[in-house]
Amino acid sequence: MEKEIKQYLVAPGERVSLNDYHTSYSGDKDKLTAKQELEEIKARLVDYQETLYAADSRSVLIIFQAMDAAGKDSAIQHVMTGFNPQGCQVYSFKTPTSEEYDHDFLWRHYKALPERGRIGIHNRSHYENVLVCKVHPEYVLSEKIPGYNDVKKIDKDFWKRRYESIRNFEKHVTDNGTAIVKIFLNVSKDEQKQRFLDRINDPTKNWKFSSSDITERGLWPDYMKAYENAIEETSTEASPWYIIPADKKWYARLAISHILEETLKKMDLIFPVLAKAEADKLADMKQQLLDEV
Repeated sequence: MEKEIKQYLVAPGERVSLNDYHTSYSGDKDKLTAKQELEEIKARLVDYQETLYAADSRSVLIIFQAMDAAGKDSAIQHVMTGFNPQGCQVYSFKTPTSEEYDHDFLWRHYKALPERGRIGIHNRSHYENVLVCKVHPEYVLSEKIPGYNDVKKIDKDFWKRRYESIRNFEKHVTDNGTAIVKIFLNVSKDEQKQRFLDRINDPTKNWKFSSSDITERGLWPDYMKAYENAIEETSTEASPWYIIPADKKWYARLAISHILEETLKKMDLIFPVLAKAEADKLADMKQQLLDEV
């Protein structure tokens, strides 16, 4: 699957057209085989997480972005099952609060970064500020940015600077030891329609559905363009974007787990090695325990 994962990776400066990405691709996998493979990878991920936690020198941030009903929640649930919750934290970002609007748009996201030794998962992220805000530029006015009190003033230069802010933010984060993996779950409009209908037809899933979902669905072309622009502008060598086919949830989960495993493997982490004095002390304590009557 390594070759497939490379195909999903967006290289720095690469032009992106989402029409070129197949949303229903699953390679030579079937659902049962993928499930078994996922369980094997999850077992290895537990070992990687333990080393990451023990080393206490690096951290991992996984960012999930997608259209509604693309499977972000279920991907997080299935891929992260088995991790020690002490070393893993998930943030789901909603509409900013009044306090958050009183700071720059990156403030609340910086606060939510994972500590050293931990894996952080952001369900939606700072990218909402160049996605939903680009489709609805009137939302930017709530940020009270000096000089931007009219939607007409939010021009190409504004978005160019915002992309630059994101790149600089992520560079700062990666320079200080956090590996960033950005996942775009690429679901088709037809598949989203079916998942919306499933939510409506199943009373236990009605709570997941909102009338605003239909409103935003009507802006599909605008969102696709916003995603293309954001991915093109912010996929870097240090914090790359992966465009994952998401019509088959089981395949998306498998692809994500492979990417996470590869990311952790490249960090080349090891368990801390005790200094000789500490090792000698440990040996003495062991002997004391063995000598107990």
